[in-house]
This record gives sequence, structure tokens and C-alpha cells, in this order.
Amino acid sequence: MSEAALYVVATPIGNLQDMTLRAVEVLQSVSLIAAEDTRHSARLLSHFNINTRQLSVHEHNERQRSEMIVQQLAAGNSVALISDAGTPLISDPGYILVGIVREAGYRVVPLPGCAAFVTALSAAGLASDRFSFEGFPPAKKGARLEQYRSLADESRTLIFYESPHRVLDSLRDMAQAFGGDRKVAVARELTKTFETIRSGSLDELLVWMEADHNQQKGEFVLLVEAAPRRKEESLGAEQLRILSLLTEELPVSQAAALAAKITGIKKKVLYQAALEINKG
Repeated sequence: MSEAALYVVATPIGNLQDMTLRAVEVLQSVSLIAAEDTRHSARLLSHFNINTRQLSVHEHNERQRSEMIVQQLAAGNSVALISDAGTPLISDPGYILVGIVREAGYRVVPLPGCAAFVTALSAAGLASDRFSFEGFPPAKKGARLEQYRSLADESRTLIFYESPHRVLDSLRDMAQAFGGDRKVAVARELTKTFETIRSGSLDELLVWMEADHNQQKGEFVLLVEAAPRRKEESLGAEQLRILSLLTEELPVSQAAALAAKITGIKKKVLYQAALEINKG
């Protein structure tokens, strides 16, 4: 490694055989490994005979540790960043460190590898061309339900992480916010011995999970099907007459806004119709 850099290294989310050859080489070659939990990472490093010194970097000390790592880079020493599992920064610490290193003018080199939400999406059978990764939902029921309700009309597949002691309550809140017939996929313990990927409606999966306590254990990725598309509102003769009269006296935007108040039709629909009327 001729130039000092921060290497962001993805590690396995369960199965150690998912470690890449490049990741092993980099972790053996750098001067320091910044790890979320050095005790947790010790097993991984020992398995691959990696003896590089570790430094703990977690959410409570990240800014302070970032300054130490920049000092290492300034001295010409490369550093690797790893999390407990998967790709660093994905619902894990690291973005503060990466930002500080980049601002200091040093290279940040990503090493691709495992990410639990991508792994789950690839096998869930839900639309994968457009999706929104939401990370962990709020721990408290009220805030969690509010977030789900705000996403009820989302046109992309939604992806969440969830913990074992909240997963059942989380699915119940989803059923309340999205409707029990919304299709979901539950991915549990990915790449591990008890890996489970099951899909169905929220109502169906709640019955399944409530009946089998073992399915409530482990690390979860929850994927929710995009909301069904709503039919566009159409304008009747009376709505068009009102809109036409208003566009004779007002700018298009104001006419659409006033027509929306009078008719109850969405302003966006009326605005487009007003533009067509003006063209005519």
C-alpha cells in the first residue's frame, strides 16, 4: 500500500466463507483496524489469521477516534474500518469517520461485500428496481406506527431492519398502517444455520410467527411490497366548467388551487387540466 488510505471493508453477516480474498489481504496489510467491537471482531480476525492491531470505534467515541485515525493516515499508515457484520455505515457507525477522513484529504477505498438488506432483497421476490432502505424503525410504538403510516403510499419496496424482541410488534404495526393484505417478506438469520425467508400477506405472516416462537429469534430484515397504484382522478363536466371559468380570471396555479377547494379534486390534477385548457 503505497498511499495511506482508509479502507471500508465489508465482512460476513454470518457465514465466514462469505469473506472476500481482497478483504483478508487488506486487513492483514493495514497498520490498524478500526472495529465497532474489538471483542466481536477477534473471532473473525483469528479465523483468517489476521494479527493487525485493533482500535474500537463506535457511536459513543467515533468523533474522538476519527482524530486519532487521521493522525495515523498523516503518518503514512493505512487503516481499515469494519463493523460487527456486513458493510460499515449501513445502520452502523462510520459515516462521521469517513467524512472527517475525506475532509482531511485522504483516500477512502470501499471494499464491497455482504449487506443484509441487499441479500434479503435478492431473494424476497419483491420488486427490486426501486426500493427504500429505512434501517431500524423507532423503538417506541407511537413513533414506529407514525413512520409506517407516513410510508403507506410509498411506491417503492420498503426495507427495514428489526430486532427479535420487537419484530412481532413491528409486524402488527405494519398491518395496522399498511393493511393486513399487504405482501411482505421476512428474512431471518441470513447466511446462518437457521436462515429463513418467508413471504405472504402481513396477516398470514403474523399467524405464522405467533404460532412458532423460534421464528421470533435472530436478526431480521422486513421487506414490504410497494403500495398499489391509485387510479388517477378524472374530471367530470361540472369540474371542468368550474376550472374553465376560473382560468379565464386567474393564473393557472391560482385557478387550480381554488378549484381544488371547491371540487375536492387534487390540485395537481386540476393544474394539468388547466394547462390543457389554456392551450386550447
